[in-house]
Amino acid sequence: MFKQIREDINSVFARDPAARNSFEILINYPGIHALIFYRATHWLWNKKLKFLARTISQIARWFTGIEIHPGAKIGKRLFIDHGMGVVIGETAEIGDDVTIYHGVTLGGTTWNKGKRHPTLEDGVVVGAGAKILGPFTVSKNAKIGSNAVVTKAVGEGATVTGVPGRITQAASVEGEKHRKSVADKLGFDAYGANDMPDPIALSINAMLDHIHRQDDRINTMCKALKALDENFKSDGKLILDDQGIELDCCSGTSDNESKDIDVEQIK
Repeated sequence: MFKQIREDINSVFARDPAARNSFEILINYPGIHALIFYRATHWLWNKKLKFLARTISQIARWFTGIEIHPGAKIGKRLFIDHGMGVVIGETAEIGDDVTIYHGVTLGGTTWNKGKRHPTLEDGVVVGAGAKILGPFTVSKNAKIGSNAVVTKAVGEGATVTGVPGRITQAASVEGEKHRKSVADKLGFDAYGANDMPDPIALSINAMLDHIHRQDDRINTMCKALKALDENFKSDGKLILDDQGIELDCCSGTSDNESKDIDVEQIK
């Protein structure tokens, strides 16, 4: 018990630069208090004293703002930072060295008995306000961005953001190198937010770029059609002669762009 508390305190030092000394952590960190209560209630739960375990867990919730069901399975060195509003369900499983910020829910999506809550493997970081809902696995070293809503499995080392959660950064050799360099400096990625591109913003930017390219091509086509309007048939199709203009769809320019088009000469 005391060894686990010592490990929990050391994990705070490793992942919170605001921590100053062990006494301050033990007195002022609600995440530490919640884990102490949890280990006592989990022992009672396994001894079939379930009513007592639930009652003590509710008392812990009043004091800490963190609700951990006594039936949940939690590994070593879990760090719950700030903690207010964290909910960990009965069948949730958490590995070692996991970091969870305030407002996180490890919840279920069904009223059926059995496995209903997610499994977080070692080294997972869950940003503030994230919701992980359902009986699936978030694999090792994955990062869940703040306020993301995750409803399906996440691969090892992946980064998930948005509503619904989307993988914005899959595991890669370069990604592993970056994570290692960050870990060497900070020990973790605070709030699961480092280098997380917004997938919606990326999509909008791609559409805007495409629209700009289309505008350039349409402007080029309009200039050419204005000069060659005599070549149109009633069906609206353009008839090109041997020296007609061909639009370059890749660059948005015409082959004859450098030449002045003389409509009278074409006639």
